[in-house]
Amino acid sequence: MSELAGKVAIVTGAAGGIGGAAVAHFLASGARVLAMDRAAAGLPAAAEGLLPFVGDVTDAEACVAAVARVTATWGALHVLFNTAGLSGRRYGDGPVHSCTEAGWDVVLNSNLKSVFLMCRAAIPALVSSGGGSIVNLSSVLGLVGGGDLFATHAYAASKAGIIGLTRAMASHYAPQRIRVNALCPGLVQTPMAARALADEATMEYVRRMQPLLGGPASPQQVAAAAAFLASDAAAAITGVVLPVDGGWSAQ
Repeated sequence: MSELAGKVAIVTGAAGGIGGAAVAHFLASGARVLAMDRAAAGLPAAAEGLLPFVGDVTDAEACVAAVARVTATWGALHVLFNTAGLSGRRYGDGPVHSCTEAGWDVVLNSNLKSVFLMCRAAIPALVSSGGGSIVNLSSVLGLVGGGDLFATHAYAASKAGIIGLTRAMASHYAPQRIRVNALCPGLVQTPMAARALADEATMEYVRRMQPLLGGPASPQQVAAAAAFLASDAAAAITGVVLPVDGGWSAQ
């Protein structure tokens, strides 16, 4: 594959799940990649075309440092894929009537503010590089209600906020040749989804809601969609909110 040949990319949340799959796919597609995560143990080892970078996307200085590292190393930045985020159940996320303020704050900070911070840090470098592509990871739960089984309302609000931010940036930065799009996966086989994947009632619901797949998507399927939006094949595409959900949002 060579769909990203010559591109320089940053992938956040790169220590596993969708971010890890994206790093592998981007590298195989010809990109050079800075793989960013706060969990050093899960990051891939440095290799030709690959820079591991330990940093927390909720820390504005770390976001700036990641962009500075990639531009100092490779002289440009063309792609930013924001995948970092979390499920806030263990912090108190849930239905609005029982969601804690601490749960709300940590989820919005980790999932939405982090995207703002990374985009703010990356946009000047993208402009200097002649434009580029930002792909933000939202969720099907930013588009539709999740019912009782997926009643994490801070998470849903954070993912809906990513959609609004994506479309606003797409409109504003188009004259500077920066494209901004969002992916909305359904349930994906990742460590973050372990609780849902282990619960048969939830899995029966997912099989019903994702009939094209008959179950969860793979991280590689989401990574492939991100690579397309990052590539020159999508040069006329911006402001798109693309479900990668096996048919969930079409029901």
